[in-house]
Parts: sequence; structure tokens; C-alpha cells
Amino acid sequence: MDLSAVFRTDRTMSPNQPIPTRIVVHQGSRKLEVEFDDGNCFELPFELMRVYSPSAEVRGHGPGQETLQVGKKQVNVVSLEPVGMYAVKPTFSDGHDSGLFTWEYLHWLGSNHEGLWQDYLARLKTAGGSREPGAPENISLEKVKTGGCSSH
Repeated sequence: MDLSAVFRTDRTMSPNQPIPTRIVVHQGSRKLEVEFDDGNCFELPFELMRVYSPSAEVRGHGPGQETLQVGKKQVNVVSLEPVGMYAVKPTFSDGHDSGLFTWEYLHWLGSNHEGLWQDYLARLKTAGGSREPGAPENISLEKVKTGGCSSH
């Protein structure tokens, strides 16, 4: 996917913030490749993007309100839409579509990928959750996330 037409060319808003020069969605490897004008190039796994989505659904509305995402190992990006000249909005295969990934946030994810991934795996282990979709151990965690028993 070539989004070069939406990349901001003037730097009046944030003169030191790197901006993408190229974004490519790799469905086969489930990665978003982002090249920045500062020379950095990152391959962000869709799963990492999904579990660290900047949406309120994932991050909550303040510290300590984060919701641990489970069962996202096979998640795909089904579409990627430009938002103004400062972000992209992915729609994930699990229906999640409320996170706006600004250029700054994408750069931060890429720069901190390894540490974020290790932190996620540690939190998942502590909670007794799994990356695998439909894993039985995720059921109790998903009930907490959705507020308890379903009405069915």
C-alpha cells in the first residue's frame, strides 16, 4: 500500500518528529513495514500493533486501566486508512478499528519493539493468558474484559 501522497511534507507542526517515507502492509508475514525520513525502518508485527493499540479500548482512560489483549497471535490488518497527514487507522481482523497510529507512535513502537514485546509476554504469563485465539485459558480473562457473563 503506497501512502506517500498523505505524508506530511512541511514540518511546521513537529519539526523534529520523523515522518514515514513509505508504509507497506505485508499480509504474508503479518507485518507493517514503515520507513522514516530519519533513516529508520521498522517491521511491526500486526500482533504487537494490536496489543499496543493506542485506543481507549486497550489503553483505558488512565494509568492502571489498560486491558490485556489475549488471543491475538493470528490477527491481520484488513485495511489501513490514512488519517489526515499525521496517522493511519488500521482495521484488524478481530474487528478492532479505533486506534489511530500517529507517525510519532509508529516510530515509538518500532524503536521499543523488543522491550514492549517482552513486557507483553511477561504480562500475559502473569495473567495466565495465551496468544492463541480461542485458547481456553483466555475465557476468564475475556470475561473480565467484557464485564462478566454474557446475557446468552
